[in-house]
Amino acid sequence: MSPPRVVVLDHGSGNLRSAERALAAAGADTVVSADPHHAQEADGLVVPGVGAFSACMAGLSAVGGREIIGRRLSGGRPVLGICVGMQVLFEKGDERGVLTQGCGEWPGTVDRLTAPVLPHMGWNTVTAAEGSTLFAGIERERFYFVHSYAARAWKATDDRAAARLTWAEHGEPFLAAVENGPLSATQFHPEKSAAAGARLLANWVRTLSA
Repeated sequence: MSPPRVVVLDHGSGNLRSAERALAAAGADTVVSADPHHAQEADGLVVPGVGAFSACMAGLSAVGGREIIGRRLSGGRPVLGICVGMQVLFEKGDERGVLTQGCGEWPGTVDRLTAPVLPHMGWNTVTAAEGSTLFAGIERERFYFVHSYAARAWKATDDRAAARLTWAEHGEPFLAAVENGPLSATQFHPEKSAAAGARLLANWVRTLSA
C-alpha cells in the first residue's frame, strides 16, 4: 500500500520544512505546496502557523486557504492545524483589542492568556481527551508550546458535541488540542515535541489510510 499523501499548506507562515520532515518520518508522502489542487486532493492537509493571528490569516487568504480548508471538510477530508494554524480555525482572534476574522470552522475567540509569564514557551503536560486518537499511547507525555494566545473555551453545538478536547494549563486552562471529525488541531508543535510529537503525527497519519 502506498503511503498517504499529505500537503503542508504553504501560506508563508509556520515551520514548513520541519513539519514536512516530521510527517515524512511519521510515514506520509509529504510535500510543501500552495497549489490549491494538490491541497484539495491530498489524503491529508496540514495547516501550520507561527506569529500573529492576523498575519497567518492574511497568508491563508492570499492562497485561498480558507476555501481549501472548507471544501476539504465539507467532503470529510482530514485537516490538521498546528499552533497558529489551530487558532485560525476559530471564528476570530483578538490581539490587543484588534479583532481578525478566522476561518470560522469552530465558534469562539482566540485571545491572550492570563499568565504571569508570556509567552508560554517550553514543555508542558496535557489532559488528553478520553478516547483520543491523536494521543493514543502518549496521554502522559509532554509537548512543546510557544504561544501567548489560545482558545480558552469551547462552545458545543450539535455538530461539535462529540468533539474530543484536550486541555493544558499555563496561568489558566486552554485548549491544547481538538479532534472534531475530519478536523484536528494542536496548539503545541508536534514537530518540535521529540518522540511524543512524532507518535502523535504517526497516529494522525494512520487515520488517513483507515
